[in-house]
Amino acid sequence: MFSTTWKTSERKYNNIICERDVRIPMSDGIELSADIWRPDSAEKFPGILGIHPYPQQAQTAPIMPNSFSSVTFPHPGEEKGRGWIESGDPNFLVRRGYVQVVANVRGVGHSGGTYDFMGSKEIHDVAEVIEWIAKQSWCDGKVGMFGVSYFAWIQVFTAALNPPSLKCIFAPHGLTDFYRDWIYRGGIFAYNFIRALAKDYNNPRFEVITRRMLGESGLKKAIDAALQDEDLMAVPGLADVLKNIDQGINPIMADVMLNTLDGPFWEERKAKYDTTKVPAYIGGCWATYGLHLPGAFRGWENLKVPKKMVIGPPMYLDRPFFQFQFEALRWFDHWLKGIDTGFMKERPIKLFVMGTNKWKEADDWPLPETKWTPFYLHEGELLSEHEHWPNEAQVSYEDSPWHRGHVDYYSPPIVEDTEVIGPIVLNLYASTTDPEVLWLVSLREVDQEGKEKVLTRGWLRGTHREVDPNRSKPWAPYHPHNKSEPLIPGKIYEFNIGFIPTCNLFKAGTRIKLRISSSDDAPRHAFEQIAAGNLKRQSSSRITVYQDADHPSHLLLPVTGGNVIGTFLSGGKPYVDF
Repeated sequence: MFSTTWKTSERKYNNIICERDVRIPMSDGIELSADIWRPDSAEKFPGILGIHPYPQQAQTAPIMPNSFSSVTFPHPGEEKGRGWIESGDPNFLVRRGYVQVVANVRGVGHSGGTYDFMGSKEIHDVAEVIEWIAKQSWCDGKVGMFGVSYFAWIQVFTAALNPPSLKCIFAPHGLTDFYRDWIYRGGIFAYNFIRALAKDYNNPRFEVITRRMLGESGLKKAIDAALQDEDLMAVPGLADVLKNIDQGINPIMADVMLNTLDGPFWEERKAKYDTTKVPAYIGGCWATYGLHLPGAFRGWENLKVPKKMVIGPPMYLDRPFFQFQFEALRWFDHWLKGIDTGFMKERPIKLFVMGTNKWKEADDWPLPETKWTPFYLHEGELLSEHEHWPNEAQVSYEDSPWHRGHVDYYSPPIVEDTEVIGPIVLNLYASTTDPEVLWLVSLREVDQEGKEKVLTRGWLRGTHREVDPNRSKPWAPYHPHNKSEPLIPGKIYEFNIGFIPTCNLFKAGTRIKLRISSSDDAPRHAFEQIAAGNLKRQSSSRITVYQDADHPSHLLLPVTGGNVIGTFLSGGKPYVDF
C-alpha cells in the first residue's frame, strides 16, 4: 500500500521459516508453547505477538476465509465453527519484515500450568513473553501485539503493565470489562456464550479460581446459595456444573456463576487504563454490541495515549481474518519501524454509518455535534418528542415461564433523514409485582414495508438499579453492580438503562422502534445469539410501564444530523403533491 506521500513496508521476504512448539520459559518455571514465523534472513526484525487459549496450529492454517456469522454456531451437517481463529495470516506481515509469534497462554495446549482466565498470572506471562521475544537473535528489540477478540482483549490488559519492549498494540474487537461487556450485562447472567467458548479451548487445565479466593468452606457456601437460585437452576446443565465443579469446563462456568456481583474476581478482569502508556489501535463493529463493542468506547474514553478507533460495518470479520492487514501494517510501520505512513496525521476515529454504507470521520467521541433528544413513551405505542398529555395511561405486560411479554413503541414515519450516532439511555418509570425485574431493551429500525432490524440493545437487572453519580453522564449511566436491592412490589422506580452505542441513518419513511421486554428474543443470527443466552425469571410477574407527566419515561437518542424540526404525529403527509 502507498500514496503520493508515503508507502508501507514492501513485500520482499518470500522465504519464511516456521518453528513449531518453541518453548518460552516463565519466571515460575512453567513453559509456554509458541509457533514462530520469521523471514529466512540474518537481519533483525520487530516482533508481533498474538496469544490465546485455542488450538494452536489452526490459527495459522492455510484455509480460505469464510464468514464468522455463518460458521460460529453451525447446525448439524455444517462445517465446524471457526470463530476462534483470530491471529491473522502470519505470511502477510512476515513477508514485509516482521516476525510473528503465536503462542498459547498457560494452562492450554502444550503450555504448562493451569488456566488463569485472564487473571494476573496470565497477563504477567504475556509481559514476560514480550521481553523474551525482544531478546531473541532475530528481533530488533521492538515488539507489537496483534489479533482480535481474545487476542485483542489480552493486549489491552497487558499494555497496562507497560513491558519495556512493547511499543504498540493493534487490538480491535476486544472487550475490556468481563462483567459488564460479556458475562453479566446489566447485572444479568449471560450463560450461553461463555459455555460455547470454553468448549473451543485446546486441552484446557482448569481450576476453580473462586476456591482460591474463598477457601473450601466459602466455596461450599457459595455453591449452596447458587443451588437455591431457581432462575439459575432452570437452565439445563447449570445444576450439574455446581454438583461436579471440577469436571470438564465446569470450573470456569462455576467461577462466573458464583461471582454474581462486581467485586474482586471481576476487578482482576478489567482493563487498567490509568497505567497504560502504550499506543493503541482499538475498535469493533456495530453488530458485536453483546461482546466487544463497549470496550472500544470505554477504551477511547480512558486511554490517554496515541490512539485510533475504527468501528466497522455490522458483519464482524472473516475467519481467518485478514481485513485489517493493511491497517495493521501502517500502524506497525509507524510505531515499530519509524516509517512515516501518514497514519497519525489522519483523523483518529472512523465510523461506518449504517443506512448510508459510508464512513464518517471524527476527532472525539461522543461526537461534539450530538444533540441528545428525548423521545417520550406514550399510550398507543407512540414514541415521540412531544411531552406527555394529562392522564396518560400506563401499560403492562406479563413475564412468566408461560408467556414472555413485551411492549413496543414506534415513532411516526421519519420525514427528515435522521442520523443517530452515539450512546443511548432509556429513563424508564416502572413497577412490578415481583421483588426483581430483568430489563432487556432494544432499539430497532422499521422500514416502509414493516421489516425491522435490531440496531443495539441494553440490559439492566432491577435490583442493580443504583447509579453512581460520580461515574455517570446523562447519556451513560454507570451502575456499580456491587449490591442487590430487592424491589418493593407495586412501588414505582426509575430505571436508567444504557444501550450500547450505535450509528445509523434513519431514512425518510422509516420508523424508530423501542422494545421493552424481560427476556431474549429468539436469535436470528450469530450476533444475536452472542448477545442472548440471558437468565429468565421463573417467578411470574406483571410489569407496568408508567408514561405521564409525573413519570416521564423517555428514550434519549443521540441525534447527529436531521430531525431539525422533529417527527410529525400526523405522519408528515403533505397537503399537496410535490
